[in-house]
Amino acid sequence: MKKVVIIGASGHGKVIADIIKKSGDTVQGYLDDDESLGDEFYGYPLFGKVECFADMRGSAFVIAIGNGAIRRRITGMMGNVDWYTAIHPSAVIADGTSIGEGTVIMAGAVIGPDVRIGRHCIINTSSVVEHDNEIEDFVHISVGTKLAGTVHVGEGSWIGIGAVVSNNLSICADCMVGAGAVVIKDIDSPGTYVGVPAAKL
Repeated sequence: MKKVVIIGASGHGKVIADIIKKSGDTVQGYLDDDESLGDEFYGYPLFGKVECFADMRGSAFVIAIGNGAIRRRITGMMGNVDWYTAIHPSAVIADGTSIGEGTVIMAGAVIGPDVRIGRHCIINTSSVVEHDNEIEDFVHISVGTKLAGTVHVGEGSWIGIGAVVSNNLSICADCMVGAGAVVIKDIDSPGTYVGVPAAKL
């Protein structure tokens, strides 16, 4: 049984706390740079700013922040700590899938065979990541998103709630695909893409 500290006292942090408990591990508390939050969040202690991680010897850590750039910055600051990978018991994960450290897979997510998911990703509630997808580090796949087979999503990209990505496509690093967008061709230039079919703003 692991003792886990959650970085980010927010709604997302509540969801991750629930996953940790349902996985049979223990939530020790939270770290967050917002000093206005007080000493407690969601019934758990708020230990202080993120930099206090150095005092939490023997703990595992997981980041509960949706923004991939912030997750990247925090992992760079904290270095080689024990990163917790949170997988909800109701998630369906097929054989041959690899999942990087610090990644969070929410309730009802479905991940097909031979998917590669990088470090510190978010595979959010009821999303579908089909066979042979490659999801690079710090990607956020939002609630209800559907990625068809053999999709590649570059580092730090964020696929918005309810978006759909057709099969055999590639999305480059540092993209934002808007809510409900439908991607039907490769995206090879960073930026924000919205609409049906998805087009760059």
